[in-house]
Amino acid sequence: MTGPTVSRSTEPEPAAGWAPTPALGRAVLLAGLLLVAGVLLGRVDLIVLAAPFALGTAYALRRRPTALPQVWISQGDDGPLVEGGDVTAAVSVGNPDTVDYDLVVLRTRVSPWLRIFRAGFARDGVAADVPPAATTPTGSQGPASGASRSAADRPFVTSVPTGSAVDLELVGRALRWGRHPVGPAGARVATAGGLLVSRAVIIEPVRVRVYPRTEPFEAVEAMPRAAGLVGAHHSRRPGEGGELAGVRIFGPGDRLRRIDWRVSLRSRQLHVAATLSDRDAEVVVLLDVLAEAGRSGGVDGAASVLDTTVRATAAIAEHYLHRGDRVSLLEYGPSARRLRPAAGRRQYLTVLEWLLDVRVTSSSHEPYDQVFGPQLLSSDALVVVLTPLLDERSAQMLARLTRAGRFVVAVDTLPTDLSSPKDRGWAEVAYRLWRLDREIMIGQLREHGVPVVRWAGAGSLDQVLRDVARLATAPRVGGR
Repeated sequence: MTGPTVSRSTEPEPAAGWAPTPALGRAVLLAGLLLVAGVLLGRVDLIVLAAPFALGTAYALRRRPTALPQVWISQGDDGPLVEGGDVTAAVSVGNPDTVDYDLVVLRTRVSPWLRIFRAGFARDGVAADVPPAATTPTGSQGPASGASRSAADRPFVTSVPTGSAVDLELVGRALRWGRHPVGPAGARVATAGGLLVSRAVIIEPVRVRVYPRTEPFEAVEAMPRAAGLVGAHHSRRPGEGGELAGVRIFGPGDRLRRIDWRVSLRSRQLHVAATLSDRDAEVVVLLDVLAEAGRSGGVDGAASVLDTTVRATAAIAEHYLHRGDRVSLLEYGPSARRLRPAAGRRQYLTVLEWLLDVRVTSSSHEPYDQVFGPQLLSSDALVVVLTPLLDERSAQMLARLTRAGRFVVAVDTLPTDLSSPKDRGWAEVAYRLWRLDREIMIGQLREHGVPVVRWAGAGSLDQVLRDVARLATAPRVGGR
């Protein structure tokens, strides 16, 4: 009669992904050679010498790992992250096995736009500081030269007891807006006294959202035409508001509190103070993404065309949304992305998310019909076009919008410190000719009624909005 059998599923089996190390091969080979030599030569001392190697190897392999390590990346919960703010993240290694991990080698990649200046494992709440090296990473996608190397750009070594996890804490500073990856991260584990090693466990990167820093912007001038129901802008239509439009004779439906008693007593007939209604307006911010110029140096360095465009868009949207206006965004490029007009704080958060995906995309096709074909701009909307005016199609787009009767303001986003090429030959002459041709194009746009102003933060659009509001009172010619 046989006894009870034990199911094989309950016995621990080595998991796939574990391999012997060269140390295990050397220990087995040395113990085997000593035992064979001792038996053949009849020498007990060789057998005694082989015993520690054989017993040590057997003792180390008495409990073999059955699971691979777990690796995950977590982002610090410090609220929305803005350019120049502190970024925190953690790369964790967990041990789900029943044996301790004697050695864990962990390495992760971090975007060069996230400058990590402190990295280390948290031990009892204390993280070890790692001084950054003096080298500089190169590449077109990284910050400009002169930035120090990330403190996370090296392998980290630790040990993980069974049933626990160890966090590699990363503390740094966000240098530029965008979605920046932390990762991929990988870990390899050695156990059983260094006799077994796992395969590399690699985890996909986590994208850290860094919102653009809004530059100071304040426009005190009225909108060219307010066409909503309620808002903060003075319209030209009579209604309830705070802007005095004149004094007229009292009529049916007028409120008693509007009676102007001084005029009424002098004329011996009731008169009321007429006011202009306060309404909201629609602002369309058009981003020209056909060309890029300049090299981004991050929040503390030089700004490229795309940097200026994104930060100016965030500032303009924040200003007008704070005043209760409706703001929509458009991309002038092959993708022709569009954000519908809306108002409120929720729209502002949506604008920031939308700006994180702005990319420069060159195309040989004319994107005008693709951008403005299916979606017609409101005839009363203020169109703020952020463009470097590096492409003739951008100038043609501005002219077509003006001919269509839109209120257009062009904001020049080309960096003022754009240096000329240093190559020999005709490069300097070509650069000067290009500058001259661009100035002529800007002059032609102004002659056609397109105001062009350089972005300079607070008050950049005041004079232009004053002129556009004055033109809005004139008869409009053109299709809508």
